[in-house]
Amino acid sequence: MAEAVAEMCDQLIKAVNVMMDPESSQRYRLEALKFCEEFKEKCPFCVQCGLQLSERTQNPIIRHFGLQILEHVIKFRWNNMSQQEKVHLKNCAMDLLSKGTHPILKEESHIKDALSRIVVEMVKREWPQHWPDLLKELETLTTLGEAQAELVMLILLRLAEDVITFQTLPTQRRRDIQQTLTQNMDGVFSFLLTVLQLNVDNYRKLKGVAGEELKAMAHCRVGVATLNTLAGYIDWVAMVHITNGNCRLLEVLCLLLSEPELQLEAAECLLIAISRKGKLEDRKPLMVLFDDVAMHYILSAAQSADGAAICNQSSTRTYKTSGVVERHYTFLKRLCQVLSALGSQLCSLVGSAAEVDVPRNLNKYIEAFLAFTTHPSQFLKSSTQITWGTLFRHEVLSKDPVVIKMAVKYLRETMTNLVKTGFPSKKDSPSCEYSRGDFDSDEDFNSFFNSFRAQQGEVVRLACRIVPKEAFLITSEWLQYQIMTPIDTGNTTSKIGEGLCSILSPSAVQWDAMTFFTESVLGQLFKVLDKERLPIEQGIELLQMVVSFDTHDPLILSCVLTNVSSLFPFATHQPQILPQVLAKLFAAITFEVLEENKTPRTRAVKNVRRHACSSIVKMCRDYPQLILPCFDMLYAHVKKLFCNELLLTQMEKCALMEALVLISNQFTDFSKQEAFLEELMSPVRTRWLSEEMSSVLWDPALFLAHVGADQVINDPSSEDQFGISRSRISFCVYTLMGVVKRARWPADPQKAHAGGFVVGQSANGDPIYRNPCTTQVLALLPNLLGLIRTHNSLFSPENMARHSETFIRVHEVMDVEKNLVLGLPQPVLDIYDSPVYKTALERMQGFFCTLYDNCFHVLGNLGPSLTQDFYTIDGLALQISNSVLSNLDNVPDHRLRPLLRVFMKQLVVSCPPEYHESLLCPLLGPVFAYMLQRLTLRWQIINQRSSLGGSEEESLILEETQVTQEMLEEQLVRIVTRELLDLIIVSCISRKVPEPVGSKEETADNDDEMMATDASQGIQMNSATSVDELTDLGKCLLKHEDIYMTLLTIAFTAVSWKDTSICHRTASLVCWTLLRQVVGGNLLPEAVTWLYVSVLKGLQIHGQHEGSNATLTQLALFMYENLRARYVELRGVMTQIPNIQQEALDQFDHRILNPAANKVTEKKRKEQFKKLIAGAIGKPLGQQFKKEVHIRNLPSLFKAGKADTKRDLLENNETTGLTALFCPQQEDV
Repeated sequence: MAEAVAEMCDQLIKAVNVMMDPESSQRYRLEALKFCEEFKEKCPFCVQCGLQLSERTQNPIIRHFGLQILEHVIKFRWNNMSQQEKVHLKNCAMDLLSKGTHPILKEESHIKDALSRIVVEMVKREWPQHWPDLLKELETLTTLGEAQAELVMLILLRLAEDVITFQTLPTQRRRDIQQTLTQNMDGVFSFLLTVLQLNVDNYRKLKGVAGEELKAMAHCRVGVATLNTLAGYIDWVAMVHITNGNCRLLEVLCLLLSEPELQLEAAECLLIAISRKGKLEDRKPLMVLFDDVAMHYILSAAQSADGAAICNQSSTRTYKTSGVVERHYTFLKRLCQVLSALGSQLCSLVGSAAEVDVPRNLNKYIEAFLAFTTHPSQFLKSSTQITWGTLFRHEVLSKDPVVIKMAVKYLRETMTNLVKTGFPSKKDSPSCEYSRGDFDSDEDFNSFFNSFRAQQGEVVRLACRIVPKEAFLITSEWLQYQIMTPIDTGNTTSKIGEGLCSILSPSAVQWDAMTFFTESVLGQLFKVLDKERLPIEQGIELLQMVVSFDTHDPLILSCVLTNVSSLFPFATHQPQILPQVLAKLFAAITFEVLEENKTPRTRAVKNVRRHACSSIVKMCRDYPQLILPCFDMLYAHVKKLFCNELLLTQMEKCALMEALVLISNQFTDFSKQEAFLEELMSPVRTRWLSEEMSSVLWDPALFLAHVGADQVINDPSSEDQFGISRSRISFCVYTLMGVVKRARWPADPQKAHAGGFVVGQSANGDPIYRNPCTTQVLALLPNLLGLIRTHNSLFSPENMARHSETFIRVHEVMDVEKNLVLGLPQPVLDIYDSPVYKTALERMQGFFCTLYDNCFHVLGNLGPSLTQDFYTIDGLALQISNSVLSNLDNVPDHRLRPLLRVFMKQLVVSCPPEYHESLLCPLLGPVFAYMLQRLTLRWQIINQRSSLGGSEEESLILEETQVTQEMLEEQLVRIVTRELLDLIIVSCISRKVPEPVGSKEETADNDDEMMATDASQGIQMNSATSVDELTDLGKCLLKHEDIYMTLLTIAFTAVSWKDTSICHRTASLVCWTLLRQVVGGNLLPEAVTWLYVSVLKGLQIHGQHEGSNATLTQLALFMYENLRARYVELRGVMTQIPNIQQEALDQFDHRILNPAANKVTEKKRKEQFKKLIAGAIGKPLGQQFKKEVHIRNLPSLFKAGKADTKRDLLENNETTGLTALFCPQQEDV
C-alpha cells in the first residue's frame, strides 16, 4: 500500500508540474489534467496521497494540490466513508493545522486558505452533532502559535461566509450550524476579542524592539486576521454582542484606528457595526461613538492618514498610485464611510421613539464631516453628500443651531466643489492625484462628476430650505463676482476664435459651477419664502446685471441665459424689465461667433440658440399672463426673423411659434385665437396643401426626388441644392406639431364657457371643449397621413432601388442612436469647439429620422388636443390603418418604436371609452397580431445565433462591425418588445404595481428561506379583484376572441424570450390577469397545455435568475391550482419534468382536488411545488456541468414533536386547550 501511494504521488507530482509549466504543450497539459481528475474520482487511496502531498516538505504548488485532493474527498466521498475513516481524516487535518505549516510569515496564503476550506467542509457535515468539541479544539489550536491562530480565524470566517453569507449548504444543516453559532456567540466573541487584544498588545510591545520585527509582524498578522473574522460576524450577530461591556468592541476598534498596520481592517469592522439596521432601541448604544474620546480617535486617525496618503511613500505595505498611497487613501475612504454611517444612525435615532437626544459635541462631529467634504479627493467629497442631505432633511436636526450654522458653511464649500476640476489626465489641481487612482479616464471622471454635481444640487436645495436668505446672499455675491471678473481662457482656448473659452477653460468651469448653484438656490427660494420675505429688489438688480452683461463667448453666454431664466421670477414683481429680458433672448436666438462665416456652427453656438428658444418657450408657458402685454412686440419680432428663411433652423422657428401659441391661449376668446392661429399657419397651410406638395407627399418616387435622395453626391463640399426642399417639409411638420401640442382652451371652465370654447356636454355632464386650432389641423391631417404612408413605403425593395448609392444607407440607425442603444459612452470633452460638419448622408439621415418621429408626435397629440373633433372623423380607424399600419413588413425595427410608444400608447391613454370599440379595437387587433408574428420570427433568429455560436476560428474571422451590427439588431428587438409589452399593459392592466402575495405566516415567519424576492414578485390571484385589474379597454378587447387569443399568445410566448425584464414584467403583470378571465371558460385542452408548457419553458430559460424564477414559479402554481381539476392534461405535462417524484406529485394533486382534506399554508404549498418543478428550472452555464455536492442532514438538535404540540395548543381557541397548556404534564413544553 505504501509503495503504491508513493508511486502514485510521484506520478501526481509529475502531472501537476506539467500542468503548471508554461513550456508544456496544450496536449500534455490536457493529458495531465485528465489524469489528475480521474485520480480524484476513482483512486481508492486519495486520502493517503493527499496527506503525503500536503506535507510541508513539498513545494507550495504540490502541497496545494494535495490539500485540494483532501477537500475533494470530503465534498464528494464523505457520505460513503466509514466512521473510522472520517475520524482519521479529521485527526489528520487537525494535525496539519497544528504541525503541518510553516511559520506565519513564510506560509503561502493559498495554503492557509486550502487548509481552512478542508476543516470548514468537515464542519459543515458533522458539527455540532458529531463534533461537539470543535470550538474547544480551535481555541486550543490558537495557543500553539501565531500560524495556528491565523488558521483558526480563517476557519471561523469561512464558516460564517458559507453558512450566513453564501448559504452553500442545505437548509437543515444551515439552521443547525447557525443556531449553534448563535448559542455560543458570547463565547466566540469573547474568544475573538481576547485573541485580538493579546496579539495587539504583543505587537505594540515588540514593534519598537530591535531584532523583534518578525515576531511583531507575526502578531500583527494574527490581529489583521482576527479583525477580518470579526467583520464576517458583526454584520449578522445580535446587536447585544457588539455593544456588550459598555461597547468594549467599539472601543477597541476606535483605539486600533491609530495603528497604521491595523487601522484599515479596524475601520472596516467599525463601518459594518455602525451600518447595522434593526430595532432603534438596540442601536442606541452606538451613540457612544459621539463621545469625546471616540470622536478624538476617529479625527486623529483621519488627520494622520490624510497626511500619510500623499507624503508617506516609503511604506513597504503600500502600493503607490501616482503619489497617492493607496492603503492610506483607502483608509480615509473607510473613515469617511464610518462618519457617514454614524450620521445616518444619528438621524434615525434622534426624534424617534428611542428618545435619543442631540449629542453635546454634534459640532465636533459635523466639523469632522465637513473636513471630508473639503478634501481634495472628489470621491471623498461625493461620499458625504447623502448624509448631508439626510441631516438637512431631518425634522429635528435641521432646526439645531449647529446644523443651521453648518448649512451656511456647506453652501460656501459647495462653491468650490461644484467647479469641475480633477481630471486624471491633468495636473492643474490637487484632486488630479486622487482621480488617477479612482478613475480610468477623463470620460469616466466626467460621468462621475455629473452625478456628483446632481447630488450636490439636491443638498444645496435642502440647505436653502434651512437658510434661504444666506443662500441667496451667497448666490448674489458669486454671480456678481463672475460678472465683474475678466474672462480667463487659460491654456486651452477655443479652436474657433481668439479669446474664446474651451469647455475646460478656468472661466468656463467657474461660470458653469456658479450657474448650477444659482439655479439650485433660486429654484428653491421661490418655494420657501413668501412674497413679503423675498429679496425682490436685490433679485431685480441681479437680473438687470445679468441682462446687461455682454459677451461673445458661447459657453459663457449659455450660462448667462440660464441665469436669466433662474432670475426671471423676480420680473413678475417688476414687469418693466420684461422688454430688456426679451431683447436679450432674441439677440441670443440669432447668435453667431463669426458673422458671414460659411463654416457650420459649433455645438456651443447651437446650444446658445436652442437655449434662448427654450427659455422663451418656458417663460411663455410659466408666465403667460406676464408676457401677454408684450405679445404684439413678440409677434412682430418673430415675423421679422421669419422673413429670412435661412436665418433660423426649423427647430428654432418651431420653438418661437410655440411661444406665440402659448401666449395666445391667454386670449380667452375662441374667435380671436382661431383667427390668430389661422394667420400664423397660413404660410404652412398654403405650402402643405399645394398641388405640388400633395403629389410629393403621396408619391414615394416624387418624394425621394423632391428631397434629393435619388441624387449622387460626388463632391462633399458642393452646396446642397435640395436642402431647402427638406427644410420646408420639416418646417410644416414642426409647425403642425407645435400648434397641436400648445394650443388649448382655458383651464378655468367659466372662462372657457365665456370665451366660446364649450360646445356641449358629455353624457356624464362634463363640458365638451373645442380647440381653436381644430380647423387648421384637420385640413392638414390627410396629407400628414399620406406622408406617413409614403415614408413606410420607402423601405420597400422597389423604392430602396430608387435611392442613389450616396443615400442607400439613409434609413439605417444613426450613429448617435446606435451609441444610445448599445450603451456606448458619448464623447463628452472637446466637442463644443469644433464646427459640426455633417456629410450629405448624415444630413439626409437626420431629416428622415426627425420627420418620421415628428409625424407620430403630431398624431399622438391629436387626441388630447382636438378631443371629440378628432375621434369623430369619418373612417378614422381605416385612415390610420391605411397610413400608419401600411407596409410594416419592410419597416425596420428602430422605426417601429415611435409608432408604438409615441402614437399608439398615447392614443390608448387619451381615447374616451365610447370610442374603444370603433377606433381602438380595429387598430390594436392588427397591431398585436402583426407584432406577435414579427417578434416571434426575430426572437427565433436571436435564439439560433446564441445556440449555434461558432467555432473559435469563425469568431476570429467575424469582423467587429458584423458583431456590433448583430448586437444592435438584438438590442433593437428587445426595445421594440418592451414597447409592445408597455402598450399591452397600458391597454389592459389597470394596476401596474401588484400587491405582494403572502400569507400572514410568511410575513411573520423569520425563516431565511422567504427572503424579499418571493414576496415581492406578486401576482394577484384572488378572482374577486379581477374586474379591477382590467381596464375598460381591456374588457373591450377581451370580447373579441381573436384579439384575446393574440394577447394570451404574446404574453405566454414572451416569458421564454431571452430578456429577463420582459419575462418578469409579463409573468407578474400580464399572464395571470389575462388568463384568469377564462379560468371557468371553455379553453381547449391543447391551449391550456401549451400555455403551461410555455411557463415551464420560461423557467428553463430564466430560472437561473432569482426574480424571474420566483415570478414564473408563482404563475405556474396559480395555473396548476386553478386549472388542474378541469384539465387532467396538466398532470401529463408535470410527469415529463425531469427527476419529478411521482409520489410527491400524487400528494400535491390530492390536495388540489380535495382542498378540504388536508389544509396546508400557502408557503408550504409553494415549497412543495418548487420541489416538483425543480427539474424544469434552468441553471447558469457555470452550474450546468458542475458536480453536485450532497450534504446529509444530521439528527435534529430540537424535538419537533413537542414544538408541534405547543403550536397546536396555542392555535386552539377552546378553553380545554388553554387549560391543558398549564397542566403538570405539559411542564416541559
